[in-house]
Amino acid sequence: MSVDALLADLRAEHDDLARLVEGADLSTSTPAEGWDVHDTISHLLVFDAEALRAATDPEGFTARLHDLLLGPEPERFVDRMTEERRGVPAAQQLREWHDGLDALVAGTSGLDPSTRVPWYGPPMGLRSCLTARVMEYWAHGQDVADGLGATRTPTARLRHVAHLGVRTRSFSYVNRGLPDPGGDVRVELEAPDGERWTWGEGDDAVRGTALDFCLLVTQRRARRDLSLVATGPLADGWLDVAQCFAGAPGPGRAPTTDGD
Repeated sequence: MSVDALLADLRAEHDDLARLVEGADLSTSTPAEGWDVHDTISHLLVFDAEALRAATDPEGFTARLHDLLLGPEPERFVDRMTEERRGVPAAQQLREWHDGLDALVAGTSGLDPSTRVPWYGPPMGLRSCLTARVMEYWAHGQDVADGLGATRTPTARLRHVAHLGVRTRSFSYVNRGLPDPGGDVRVELEAPDGERWTWGEGDDAVRGTALDFCLLVTQRRARRDLSLVATGPLADGWLDVAQCFAGAPGPGRAPTTDGD
């Protein structure tokens, strides 16, 4: 997918979330422990700015990251960057968030797609960086929707999230200090429009809706609450550890249904 097409999908995710929070109480709690809607918007705003810095000033980004990791409580730098904005009034918060997304789009739309972007994990290509931003918007947008008691309509943009979910299978194990079992797992997902999306050629397989798969790999729902079907030990083991985002493995969401 072209950079411009990715940026259009990123803006669409932003705009959908903007409509959701317009007029909402930003102090409403979300399922993300300790975070309310205001904090979630702060997180997106801060990392939009970080993505722009990484793409356009990689040396400056690397120097800032070095300072963060040498600062107090380096393991909490993500939370600290969010907490620093807790006193920002709601109207200002939303305005700066919208402006920040505009700046990210404007600053990256003309870049060479082969641009390498440093990040908090391994460096990645520009398109991978923007795909990750779409995933972050969708995942944190789910937190906001859950907090506000809203239901979102799935869109074809879920393909970005699903693609990252597939691409990060090995990372899901390594990130937990587990050996990568290797092999290939076929993923067959029903898209929101009824189309079938597929990855891989393995005998082991994961099947279900794109929405359920995306909720799982972003750890926004417990596996038990979803209708994904795993065939074979590679597929089954993967669904227990799947994680498509950088950072330490999270606890995920507690299941709402009883086990066997």
